[in-house]
Formats: sequence, structure tokens, C-alpha cells
Amino acid sequence: MVSYAIKPPGLFRPRTEADVRPMTGEEKKVILASSLGTIFEWYDFYLYGALAVMIGAQFFSAFPEATRNIFALLAFAAGFLVRPFGALVFGRLGDLVGRKYTFLITIMVMGLSTFFVGLLPNYESIGWIAPVALLALRMAQGLALGGEYGGAAVYVAEHAPHGRRGFYTSWIQTTATLGLLLSLVVILSVRVYLGDAEFAKWGWRIPFLVSFGLLLVSVYIRLQMNESPAFKKMKEEGTHSKAPIAEAFGQWKNAKFAVLALLGLVAGQAVVWYTGQFYALFFLQSILKVDLFTANVLIAWSLILGTGGFILFGSLSDRIGRKPVILAGCLVAAVTYFPLFQWMTATANPALHRALNSSIVTVSADPADCSFQFNPVGTAKFTNSCDIVKAALARSSVRYVTEAAPAGSIAKVKVGTTEIPSYDAAKISGPELAKATADFNKAIGAAITAAGYPAANNAEIVKVSGFFDIFRGQVLTLIVILTILVLFVTAVYGPIAAALVELFPTRIRYTAMSLPYHIGNGWFGGLLPATSFAMVAQTGDIYYGLWYPIGIAVVTVVIGTLFVPETKDKDIFAEDSVSR
Repeated sequence: MVSYAIKPPGLFRPRTEADVRPMTGEEKKVILASSLGTIFEWYDFYLYGALAVMIGAQFFSAFPEATRNIFALLAFAAGFLVRPFGALVFGRLGDLVGRKYTFLITIMVMGLSTFFVGLLPNYESIGWIAPVALLALRMAQGLALGGEYGGAAVYVAEHAPHGRRGFYTSWIQTTATLGLLLSLVVILSVRVYLGDAEFAKWGWRIPFLVSFGLLLVSVYIRLQMNESPAFKKMKEEGTHSKAPIAEAFGQWKNAKFAVLALLGLVAGQAVVWYTGQFYALFFLQSILKVDLFTANVLIAWSLILGTGGFILFGSLSDRIGRKPVILAGCLVAAVTYFPLFQWMTATANPALHRALNSSIVTVSADPADCSFQFNPVGTAKFTNSCDIVKAALARSSVRYVTEAAPAGSIAKVKVGTTEIPSYDAAKISGPELAKATADFNKAIGAAITAAGYPAANNAEIVKVSGFFDIFRGQVLTLIVILTILVLFVTAVYGPIAAALVELFPTRIRYTAMSLPYHIGNGWFGGLLPATSFAMVAQTGDIYYGLWYPIGIAVVTVVIGTLFVPETKDKDIFAEDSVSR
């Protein structure tokens, strides 16, 4: 029995004919077909997240604003939660009937679901059917995305010449970032053209409807493609799996590689990816109080400048290995996150940076009255007096420390010499609760402003209002910081498709690689903003939430270094001679 261990080629693999020859026309078509469709799928997926508040107002209008936003977020979360199930459904189909036809199905499901969201009548028109239909379409999107990525990655990898799988599959890795960028560009363009009022009323539908044209182009290109050579070879030899799910996860010799792929590669990749793109955007808007337009422009420029890193690091992994590139990206990110986010604060909101270093705010509360405010879908209610204080301070990006108070006492906050009592929202209701909330928020706002914390419209907060603003020093510095974060993303994400493809045999590859990928990215990554905010609220430190991605990235470095095999030299067409 031969293991996955490979002959040590030295640090750099010798260059081969495949390294220097240009891509063939067929190979270019394979990459174009897979990448274009996957960009489109990510574009569809991100649209909902970017427009969740407006969608909530359209489809949950029978409820109060706070409740409708909760339902909108629940529908968004549903897309993340079903991704692993989509990986199982479409992964099994891809290993049974083929890569090409399976991800033809996924793109059609994704595209039509997105298009129908743009056409769907709102709550005022058809009542409860509207939100139910929206949730169904959102879950269809998540299922399709769960099957799309694995199909595209496997299809490209099985067409790639030996020794260049990292480079070829890295084009697929650009698609999530390009899909996000495309969604931002379309949303901002339509919003600027129509104005905020018309965009909120009906213009939000246009980005969803535009997707139909992209769907037609993607389907046409994919129909021209042939099945992957590795799958055709397997079918001709009659060695395909009759039960891919049972074989991939019911047999420990295969299941252990799925576990190692999740913990030793994908989990770290996921948190670095979400930190560099989504949490950076969340941090700019929610913590540093940068306006929506400016934050999106900054992120868009960083994506434009950093996206080439996917190709660079994917190609590098063909020379020195998948593990060194991915794990180095996780480690460097973990080491540098704190200084980079502190630099971001000092640049984007200098007044807040000064206040964090000079103002002391103290929360005095019964420890039993304080909860860990983990609220990934917005449905939890935190009504204790301590929770109310901490949530208000965290939303205002205030740094605070907590002191234990006598059992049963009402929490209070001390800002300088000003002391403000909280209230227990579970014991009051109606007008009394509304008055207590308004009075408390007004008192907190006045106290922290007097202590030096800036208002949301403070003149020092970075703002982009026109194209030439990007050449100002403050804006350029932020673009540099965000581009560094994107480069971390490209280092961990560029080689991941090749690494996952090479870990599993052809007969179960689609199924086996898709599940750990989507658990890692859909759950470890998808829960990052909610987890990090809860950690910030718990500790009173706006940077404390970074310990979540740092901790997972470090765990991935340790597990990946010790247990994950290097696979860059594996011949995926000669698997009969390779066993576990």
C-alpha cells in the first residue's frame, strides 16, 4: 500500500513543458466557462446580503422595522446554512452523472432563483406568500452555490496539465472576489443613477434582473464544453462510485481526509477570507462609522488591486506546495491583524482612535446579569440591564471595562464623572420601555461625546464623494491597508481548490471536497461577524473580535502542518496506484 507521501522534489519543483507552454484554446474555454459561471453565482449570492435591509422592507412590511430586518437576516442566513446540503446533493450527482451536467444544473437553479427575486411581488401585493417564496428562493440559491464551487474546481483541475493545477484552479478562486466586486459596482451604479429614494422603492430589483443576461451567456458557454477527462476515463473503466456520500464519509480512510481538509486547510482559509473582505467592511461601517458608499468604494478598490494575488499564489503553490502557501497566509494574517486594524482605525477615524486611547468608561454590573451576545441571525433578545449597557457602548465603538456589582443590582455606566443607570427591559413595556430606551440612549450619547468620542458625522472620518477623492492621503492609506488584507485572502484561497481536489480520488472527489469547503466557509466564515461582535460587546475592546479568526487560523496552521499531506505532485489520473 502506497501512502500519499510524495517524493521530496526539493523546495522548488523542476520546470516542465507544461510550465512554459501557453494554454490551449480548449483549456482557456474550460477556465472561462467555469469562472464566468461561478462569478455569476457569487454575484447572485452577494446581492441579497448587500440589499437585505431593502428586501426586508419589501417582503416583511407587515412587521415593525426591527422585526422585518431580523426576518431579512434570517432569510440571508438560510442561504449559508443550506450550503453544505447543496454540497452533498450536487456533489453526489456530480460523482454519479458527471461534472459538466451537474454544474449546468447549479447555474440554472442559481440564476433563475435570483431572477425571480427581482420579479417577486412584495408583501403588500400578495401577502404572506411573498416572504415564503423569498425564503424558498434564497434556500435554492444556497443549495446551488453548495454544488457550484465544487463542480467548477473539479472540472478545471481535471482538465489542467500535471504540475499546473494550482495555476489553473486559481482562476476559479478569483470568482468569489470578482462576484462581490461586480455586485458592489452594479448596486452603486444603479443607486447613483436612480437616487436613494427610487432605488429603495423599485430600483433594487434591477441588479437581480440583470443576472438573467449573465445566466444566458454562462449556460451557452457551458453547453459547448466536454466532460472532464478524468471522469470520462473513470466511467469507461467502470470504476465510478455507486454511493459517493457513503464512500466519502462512511469510510474512515476517506472521511479522515475530509476532517483534515476542514480543520487543517479550509477553516483557516475561511476566517482569513471573511476577515479580509466581509469583516473589514463591517468594521469600517459599524465600528469606525464610515458611510456606506465610502466603505464600499474602499473595499472595491482593494479587490481590484489585490485580485491578481489569486493567480500569483496559485501558481506559486505549483512550485513549492499547497501547504506552505496556505498555512503561511494563515500565519501571517494571524500575526498582523491587530496592527493592521489599529492602523485602519487611526486612519479612518482619528478622533475615535484618540478617544480609545484616552477615555476610560466603566460598566458596573452583576456578572449574572451579563450575557454573551451571540446573535448570528438577529433573533435573540438581550433585555438585562448589563446587556443593554454593553450593546449600546459596543454599537458606539466605546472602549470600556467591567466591574462586578452586588447581585441583583441594576447595571450602570460611568463616563468620566458622569454616572448613568441602565434599565431592565424585561420588566417594563410599551410607552414606559420606549421612554426608558430613548432617555438612556440620549444620556449615553451626550456622555461619550463629552468624553471625546466622535459623532457619526465627525469631519475627521474618511469620506469619498467623488473619483478624485481616492488620491487623498487618508483614502490611499486605507486602500493600502485593505489591499494587504485582500492579499492574505489570495494567499489562503488561491491554492485551496487544487489542494482539495488532490486530496480525494476521482470517484468521490466532487462530493468529498465540497462538504468540508462549504462547512468551513458557510459556517466558520459565515458566523465570523456575529461572533466577533459578541466578543467585542463582551469585553469592551473593539479589536477583541479579531481573536476569533486569529485563533482558528492558528489551529489550522498547527493541524495542517502536522497532519495534512502535501499533494502538489500527485497524479490524479493514476489513482489506482495511489491509496490511503
